[in-house]
Amino acid sequence: MKIALITGASSGMGREFVRELDKSEAFDEIWVVARRLDRLEALSGEVRARLRPIALDLTSGADRLSELLEQEKPEIAVLVNAAGFGKFKAFTEISLQDQLSMIDLNDKALVSVTYSALPYMTRGSRIYNLGSLSSFQPVPYINVYGATKAFVLSFSRALNVELRPRGIRVMAVCPGWVKTEFFDHAVSDDTITYYNRYYEANEVVLRAIRDMKRGKDVSVCGAPVRLQVLGVKLLPHRLVMRIWCRQQKKPR
Repeated sequence: MKIALITGASSGMGREFVRELDKSEAFDEIWVVARRLDRLEALSGEVRARLRPIALDLTSGADRLSELLEQEKPEIAVLVNAAGFGKFKAFTEISLQDQLSMIDLNDKALVSVTYSALPYMTRGSRIYNLGSLSSFQPVPYINVYGATKAFVLSFSRALNVELRPRGIRVMAVCPGWVKTEFFDHAVSDDTITYYNRYYEANEVVLRAIRDMKRGKDVSVCGAPVRLQVLGVKLLPHRLVMRIWCRQQKKPR
């Protein structure tokens, strides 16, 4: 049984990956994982493949997904790790529980799902891991979230090299600002006020699918964002953080 396994599928980037992968490839089933069962079930009418909703909180229940994979032993053609969340505030103004939950979901769950899925992946299988533009630089006031996405970028690129002999591809998808429900949870005040440009989720996903076919290990949607990535690679990070803080009208 050939499947796509997509976490964070109830909204945002995960949901868009469900739609676009279903359009571009045939699967026997698409396994969609998120906490909200009703949102997962609502996807059934939007795709061709048979959908298997798996209501699961990956911060505490990743073992259940591993057990299900062991029972079913599917062929995982595509894995998308899109589950994650962020909080935009000063480090000391975010609860410790929220800080640790970001690490648990954005990093620990991603590693756990990837590790559990790999025994069922074969030559030609692909892994998309959701990073961020903040993967490339330290980001004050998006501190822990940005650090979790830096982990995703480093982990994905290194794993891509390790899995090359098996013919399995890994790519970090690192967009800038994307119009999704992410902001409903990330933004609670005016800590972050400057958003230079937004992209649609389907633009980012379609770019990621194209970049995977081109053999890339990092996908960045939009020429202005790619230029920004180049800038933060060339400039000292101290200067990059000063520019960011000036844009957000924060002390630097």
